Amino acid sequence: MAKPIKLITLLALLPATAAIAQNKWTERKAGDIAFVTNTGGQNLGYSTTSGVKILTVDGLAFKDLNKNGKLDKYEDWRLPVDERAKDLASKMSVEQIAGLMLYSRHQPIPAAAGGPFAGTYNNKIFAESGAKASDLSDQQKRFLEKDNVRHVLVTSVQSPEIAAQWNNNAQAFVESLGLGIPNNNSSDPRHGTVATAEYNAGAGGAISMWPGSLGLAATFDPEVVKNFGHIAAQEYRALGISTALSPQVDIATDPRWARVSGTFGEDPQLAADMARAYIDGFQTSEAEKEIKNGWGYNSVNAMVKHWPGGGAGEGGRDAHYAYGKYAVYPGNNFKQHMIPFTEGAFKLQGKTGMAAAVMPYYTISYNQDTKNHENVANNYNSYIINDLLRKKYKYDGVVCTDWLVTGDETTVDSFLSGKSWGVESLTIAQRHYKVLMAGVDQFGGNNEVAPVTEAYQIGVKEHGEAFMRARFEQSAVRLLRNIFRTGLFENPYLEPEVSKQVVGKPEFMDAGYQAQLKSIVMLKNKANILPLQSGKTVYVPKKFTPAGRNFLGMETPEKLEYPVNMETVKKYFKVTDNPDEADYALVFIASPNSGGGYNSADAKNGGTGYVPVNLQYGAYTATDARATSIAGGDPLEKFTNRTYKGKSSTAINVTDLAMVTDTYTKMKGKPVIVSVNMSNPMVFAEFEKDANAIIVDFGVQGQASLDIMTGKVEPSALLPLQMPVDMKTVEAQFEDVPHDMKCYVDEQGNKYDFGFGLNWKGIIKDGRVDKYVKSVVKP
Repeated sequence: MAKPIKLITLLALLPATAAIAQNKWTERKAGDIAFVTNTGGQNLGYSTTSGVKILTVDGLAFKDLNKNGKLDKYEDWRLPVDERAKDLASKMSVEQIAGLMLYSRHQPIPAAAGGPFAGTYNNKIFAESGAKASDLSDQQKRFLEKDNVRHVLVTSVQSPEIAAQWNNNAQAFVESLGLGIPNNNSSDPRHGTVATAEYNAGAGGAISMWPGSLGLAATFDPEVVKNFGHIAAQEYRALGISTALSPQVDIATDPRWARVSGTFGEDPQLAADMARAYIDGFQTSEAEKEIKNGWGYNSVNAMVKHWPGGGAGEGGRDAHYAYGKYAVYPGNNFKQHMIPFTEGAFKLQGKTGMAAAVMPYYTISYNQDTKNHENVANNYNSYIINDLLRKKYKYDGVVCTDWLVTGDETTVDSFLSGKSWGVESLTIAQRHYKVLMAGVDQFGGNNEVAPVTEAYQIGVKEHGEAFMRARFEQSAVRLLRNIFRTGLFENPYLEPEVSKQVVGKPEFMDAGYQAQLKSIVMLKNKANILPLQSGKTVYVPKKFTPAGRNFLGMETPEKLEYPVNMETVKKYFKVTDNPDEADYALVFIASPNSGGGYNSADAKNGGTGYVPVNLQYGAYTATDARATSIAGGDPLEKFTNRTYKGKSSTAINVTDLAMVTDTYTKMKGKPVIVSVNMSNPMVFAEFEKDANAIIVDFGVQGQASLDIMTGKVEPSALLPLQMPVDMKTVEAQFEDVPHDMKCYVDEQGNKYDFGFGLNWKGIIKDGRVDKYVKSVVKP
């Protein structure tokens, strides 16, 4: 009888491929967070307090998110994203999917003590609670747990480290719940400039500062925009943000619109190219950060807005308010507004293919629904979403409503009022149902799950349980896809010290500053007064800002202050308060702001409330406006004609004009250089002849303007918008048509048209002009 073979001997006789698999992962801990390195696989992060354990399969580590002791498909990072998303969607309850469909209201960190974004900690305001700034508020815990919210809109943060710590706390909290679905945190654009901030090439900052969208457009260089997206995405991810509520690609066809400054200008081709570059930059991960198909740990989902274009509000009014709910198309130019989406956001050059999400605008695209003939807001319009976006343009990404569209309208002139344009008579649950049936997946600014589950029940009664379950799972897959692709299921956690090093690091600050320099347009340079000689004496008038209210309705005090950091100015020039002693005057003003086209006092005194949006500083009477508006009608109004013909308005900042004209008089013929921070096109006729030189910026640090003025950098930017000769041409142009205004011509014969700009040699004529300007077709 043969001797039994010992186990160790038996193993030795087996071929190497049949040997027992060895673990291919290691783990390290940082406080309550464990980080797992998978050799040849995806790295993981999990909270040791959440109840999640590591499963080892084929020697590799996986997170047991639902804590059932086995590897489910959605937990298996080796599988395709869609297979994982479908598996998870099938496991979710109706309530869990309904929560996934919510996008939270604005969340400052820590929560504010009062106002619309207030929160508490153990029922106390933050200052009295003893809580850390990175702690979750009572409200956040409630909507994450009770309402199953997983999409959180983050606004202000105290520092990158606190943002990272809050992210970790939030992710650990939701990881402990149910199926362990991580948060997909988001942000509105947060890379704007602080005009008074000083730039130092060797120093970092709170976050890199870049010109506004119009400024990026003014470079006429998509590579600048792509680089911005690449850098901004790294900073977002270091803050725990994985979705950007941007870019805004509406073409600014009406120069009066309050949101022109957030666009890439009025030209559809330029806007399309900028949109493509922006999204490629934000969404594309490379090298070790890439997971698959360009997606990965540096990727930020881009939510492109606002489908099908929001730049055609009648009279230039904005649809955040009931008085601006209608977009009109007197030029029959509806289709052109979709070009930045169809030719830009949906046709990326990078591997991610198309924008991860789309946000429709508040507006009623008046009389554009050629199928159902419904004049309801775009978020509710099945023709706009299902027929055009989904079917014609084959978009299967997330569609998320703009904020508060399902709320009740309480007044025609409040930013915080509900915006259920055209469906005001429906209940809140019915509005949610109509949005879902229109092809939308998500509700912006809604923390409460109840109306979504009520909408589900409405659908069950109309179509049956199977239909509604399938409809919910369809949206769930789209929403989960964006969380899987960015690696959040594997590791949503941050190391605060690393976040501190990434956000606002010197090379990012420098890239932003260089972009600022490339975004400044020189419009006038009489007798080549620019560049100025450093070390001379300058006079800078102070700027008066009257008391008023911000867009939230909160009171703002009057101010009289320098419009630029004078300590920075002193590094370039000597400074005097006496114009007689000055060699030059530097006047820093903002473009005219007359408000949104509605006057509450007029309405209270028996009028309609409608007044003109004015692009000049001085008083303007709209003698040439339409006698009868194209669109109108609101449950809170007893009329449908929204004309403002014969009404008048004056810019709130009319004193900016006096800053120029008074300084011109005081300087007694000595040079006056005007720097305009522009939000909208403007009528330059009011002061152009009083200025020896004019430069325009769209959101830069004052230091960048001084670098242009003193010749440290040659101006290279071009106007992304036309400048009207007067308000008569503004009234004559069509709200939906670009490039249709008669443009201002200055005393040197230069026309302030789209694509115009000067450098030291004169009018810029280069490849950018050939590509974008010569091809423009004007009415």
